[in-house]
Amino acid sequence: MVHRLELPKDLMFGAVLVHITGQSEIEIENYRGILLYGEDRIRLSIKGGQMEVTGRSLKIDYYTNDNMKITGYIQQVSYIM
Repeated sequence: MVHRLELPKDLMFGAVLVHITGQSEIEIENYRGILLYGEDRIRLSIKGGQMEVTGRSLKIDYYTNDNMKITGYIQQVSYIM
């Protein structure tokens, strides 16, 4: 039904959306919580598991209930199920 109505999957299923700009910026939508926050690693709770951003000088620029922006030198983005 979702496919037939052409509704966005992020709205219907709560899927995480990730927008990466080069190696210095990542915006994440539909995360559930912050599990770990450090200069070299940020781990988030997402639907179905966890997501981890690793790098150097990482910083959460802003966050709301469903949206956040991380800046710094991003080396890797991993999904942990």
